[in-house]
Amino acid sequence: MEETLTTILEEEEEREETTDQPMPDVPQNPNSLASDDASDSHSDSDSDSDSEDEPQQKVELQTLETELSSNPSNYDSHVQYIRLLRKMGEIEKLRQAREAMSLLFPLTPSMWQDWAKDEASLATTQPEAVAAIEKLYERGVFDYLSVSLWYDYLTFVQEYDPMVRDCLPAGISKARNLFERALTAAGLHVTEGIKLWEAYRTFEQAILLTIDESDIQAKEKQNQRIRTLFHRQLSVPLVNMKSTLQAYKAWEVEQGKVLDVESSDLDGISSHVATAYQKALEGYNARAHLEEQSSRQDISDSERLQQFVIYLKFEESSGDPARVQVLYERAIADFPIASDLWLDYTRYLDKTLKVGNVVREVYSRATKNCPWVGELWVRYLLCLERGRASEEELAAVCYNWCLAFGVIVLWELILIF
Repeated sequence: MEETLTTILEEEEEREETTDQPMPDVPQNPNSLASDDASDSHSDSDSDSDSEDEPQQKVELQTLETELSSNPSNYDSHVQYIRLLRKMGEIEKLRQAREAMSLLFPLTPSMWQDWAKDEASLATTQPEAVAAIEKLYERGVFDYLSVSLWYDYLTFVQEYDPMVRDCLPAGISKARNLFERALTAAGLHVTEGIKLWEAYRTFEQAILLTIDESDIQAKEKQNQRIRTLFHRQLSVPLVNMKSTLQAYKAWEVEQGKVLDVESSDLDGISSHVATAYQKALEGYNARAHLEEQSSRQDISDSERLQQFVIYLKFEESSGDPARVQVLYERAIADFPIASDLWLDYTRYLDKTLKVGNVVREVYSRATKNCPWVGELWVRYLLCLERGRASEEELAAVCYNWCLAFGVIVLWELILIF
């Protein structure tokens, strides 16, 4: 099973374009940063260049440390500091810098990807090391919606968790739960959600290959899982729907059905699947122009944000809260400090979901992204009260509010009296 999953995952990764790379010039053993093996991997000219850059890098590092010491809320300095430490291969300082920044600011998906990949390049296969990296991914998918981050998370678990890799029952259950969470978070993403659906299907197809040919019942049960995944995906408005339909028909032909794979018609497809597919295709066609406008790179940020607002109004009028929420998350990932966006998002959730952990978590993220917006803090507290939060949680939010507005002395006086 390990060979099967690994081979399939490698093929998937070859098709997946990514710009994020593991930490440069860092050996597998974090304790051997100055080893001869590491230095041998560079050419003489590279080594000379690094030697010349080292004094300058140390000066830059000291300057940034001084700046962050006096002004820890300087976002750009945090980013530059992390980038420089990563370039220099200062592992422990880099970890500390990332943790320090994450306490103050949400990290971008690419920053979480870099962090997780760096740790994976240094980690052993010990369960505690794998678990620690999984926690990084969990923190990352909490901050912002990112299909690529979810994809990396799923790939990591399949490659590094031995229970998943060896298809043990507990591992299969764990992977399926993670795939379902990924689909809940981003499976409705019109242009990118398809990556998660296909990755899930690839995983289930890999499991099928491990089942003994003589176990007819188990193979049929697994085939039905794959069929159900196809049916679910075909009912969601996504890009390349016709290609997905053809892939499904080709798969059914492999199972013994007689279908015209090259045709885009629905002959031979069960009526409920055909109806759901047609509805999803109409939904995609209705959104294609909105997707194009909201992803344009030749317009200003303010214009693109306005396109998201138009798109959001369309989704709200369509009446599917799950689709509205995913689109808000997409917009926020692109415009994290657009306070009006957070205000509209939280108003929508207050109106549709009323209470619950989902609303509470969104308010937590909203106040971390836009801590200067008093209305968000007030409504956060009201949300907690509706949810009957503990006094400790309410006090913690009040404290963070005072901290954000620089009135912590007032908070201390309130506690005294």
